[in-house]
Amino acid sequence: QVQLVESGGGLVQAGGSLRLSCAASERTFSANSMGWFRQAPGKEREFVAAISRSGGSTAYADSVKGRFTISRDIAKNTMYLQMNNLKPEDTAVYYCAASSLFGALTTSRNFGSWGRGTQVTVSS
Repeated sequence: QVQLVESGGGLVQAGGSLRLSCAASERTFSANSMGWFRQAPGKEREFVAAISRSGGSTAYADSVKGRFTISRDIAKNTMYLQMNNLKPEDTAVYYCAASSLFGALTTSRNFGSWGRGTQVTVSS
């Protein structure tokens, strides 16, 4: 199982930007597809973005398309989520996840390893 640690969350005003990072402890980071999910208070966890093992394929939730960008640096064993033009509805705990399956995966049950999450709060 890949151990994952998120960072980069915080409080930002609407329209601002944040970059989340997800550091993996395992050297086989490149063997895992990766994803970001989020969970707001009182809501179910939802898909945000995903990236394939090679980084060649990505997927985004409709609500973040054009504003968020997912990327990965295999040499650093780190995945990123650049979030621009943030909105109050983006407020949530953001989790990174890893999967041994192929592709840019969008369903949480396909991911076997999860980080503990980082809080993102967007004020209006």
